[in-house]
Amino acid sequence: MSKVPEEFWRAVEAIHSVVYFAPDDSYAGLGLRGFWRGYFASRAAALGTPGPELVTATFYGFAPGMVARAVPDVWALADREAVLAARSRLAASTLATAWPQEPTIADEVVALLDGLDLGGKPLAAAHLALPAPTSQTERLWHAVTVLRELHGDAHIAVLLGDRVDGCAANAWAVAAGLAPARLREVRGWSEAEWEQGLERLRGRGWVDRDDTLTESGRVARADVEARTHAVAEAALSEEARQQAVAVTEPLVALARAVGDAGLVPYPNPTAVERP
Repeated sequence: MSKVPEEFWRAVEAIHSVVYFAPDDSYAGLGLRGFWRGYFASRAAALGTPGPELVTATFYGFAPGMVARAVPDVWALADREAVLAARSRLAASTLATAWPQEPTIADEVVALLDGLDLGGKPLAAAHLALPAPTSQTERLWHAVTVLRELHGDAHIAVLLGDRVDGCAANAWAVAAGLAPARLREVRGWSEAEWEQGLERLRGRGWVDRDDTLTESGRVARADVEARTHAVAEAALSEEARQQAVAVTEPLVALARAVGDAGLVPYPNPTAVERP
């Protein structure tokens, strides 16, 4: 079985993430004032018009109370189809600042989606079901987004299997230096909830009393990442895995152009390293 390089998944994350860091008022123009209303509505719209329970479950790392402050109110404020269209346009316009010419690998990346095993991967399935865009940049971004959510669904599955809850998972990423310390506030966890999450990590020997990663914690986290990649790539057909290997180099080049243009800061709340 062909092995998909880790750099492939990092590139996927970087290209997908431009919509979260772009200084744009696309969603505000639809009635979604404030960053988080736009974030939750635009990412969750692939699921339909879900309530806070479904969004909390599928996004995993956010405090339920934070999600409930935006959802379901966003669906009364903005039309779902308009939100999806705005997100796609935002991706294209933002990526255009890093890519002077439209990418030439859209067809190859879109082909990776053929025959995906979507069992247990709700966000990937929901995004794959959306109508495919027509421009090369939007087609590439849409395909990358399906793959990003596939990898995210796989990550949640691994964390659940290891009994790592959403709060502890975020605290673990901060301890590992993969996410900024403000992640607690960004994801809506109280200081008490965060401390409880850290205590669960300490109880497993993964974090020290000074909230830094132990060697055991480093090994455990590397194992989680490796198994996440394995679960995600297992959802691809063998032909798609081979194609992913072939497309990794040009995809990484596009992702690095995104980073060089300052479109995605590092470290950031996604807790994914720069490609």
